[in-house]
Amino acid sequence: MINLEKIPQIWKRAYLLLCLWYLINFAVSAFLEWKLQSPFAFVFWNALYLWEALCVCIILILLYSNFLFRYRIYVQVAGHVAGILVFFLMMGSFSYYIKDYVEGYVFLDNWKEHMISLLRWDGLQFQNQYVITTAVYYIIRYFEGLQRKEFERGELAIKNREMQLSLLKSQINPHFLFNTLNSINMLVGSSKENARKVITQLSDIFRYALDSHGDQMVKLIHELDFIDNYIKIQQVRFGTRLKFVKQIDFSCLGIKIPPMILQPLVENSVKYGVGPKEDGGTITLIVKRFNHMIYFEVKDDGLGTNSKKVMDGSSSGVGIKNTDQRLRSSFGPGSGLRIRSSEWGYSVSFFIPVPEDEKTANDQPEPDEIPDELKSIAG
Repeated sequence: MINLEKIPQIWKRAYLLLCLWYLINFAVSAFLEWKLQSPFAFVFWNALYLWEALCVCIILILLYSNFLFRYRIYVQVAGHVAGILVFFLMMGSFSYYIKDYVEGYVFLDNWKEHMISLLRWDGLQFQNQYVITTAVYYIIRYFEGLQRKEFERGELAIKNREMQLSLLKSQINPHFLFNTLNSINMLVGSSKENARKVITQLSDIFRYALDSHGDQMVKLIHELDFIDNYIKIQQVRFGTRLKFVKQIDFSCLGIKIPPMILQPLVENSVKYGVGPKEDGGTITLIVKRFNHMIYFEVKDDGLGTNSKKVMDGSSSGVGIKNTDQRLRSSFGPGSGLRIRSSEWGYSVSFFIPVPEDEKTANDQPEPDEIPDELKSIAG
């Protein structure tokens, strides 16, 4: 027995609409016949009986179409041709019964005469009823197939994105942790107090790294705390040679970004810019709101193009590459890293769109405040 609750709502609605459509057709036809040909009540009763029989047949046609759907197209075509003939015989015989048989025309010749008469105009109505019902079935199946394919593509895209982000992040975390542990190894022997501070900061870094998983987003303010801990660890190692400056638009602190997205950029400046420079230098982190975008930049006044290894986007380490890919995966290809280097330093920047619910009407900057690289994007 068919469980009605398991039938999709679209099929229930389609069935009810078909029955309603044919009810209107039968009602109009019966009224015209009563008005113009036979002014008797049985005209309406005959129409009602035919309509009820058709509603039952619609269910059978839909089930039959569903049965044929599993076969090849030529089998379906042949099956529906046979279905039209059977449907014509069923509805034709039923119309013969309620119109002629009950009136005493009970012989085979009477049935043949009635069926032949239906091959003119009335019979086409029975064929149309079968064809329309079958067409509705295939239309619904077509759109269900489109929805299913779209859903499967969406599910596959989400799974691929989660796997990609998980892989990228799993590559970034060991890279960062290895360099941090290396720094601690150099500091343990020289100052226990500094070592305690570094261990405390490292525990906070571990907690942040371990709590960040998948494509989960974090608020910028938490990412900045993470960067502060990383810089403090490096400043224990480099002393006054490493300076860190933050220029943060406070309206951006609640913006959500992928976790550990800024750390590889800062680490790159420490490792290839300021660290190898004899008198050190300054790393500057800039976060500003421009129009409906948030602009991020990590720059330094280190060795720049004079470095033995210049991060120009193609020779970059795994951290820079993966950061670029994570940004593109999270915010689209337009949010990839923009890398500039000169003999006076090194700069990496990117931008992300402001979430719709955080856009305001008063965040329009002056034209000369927008960086040159964003003018073409901001329009």
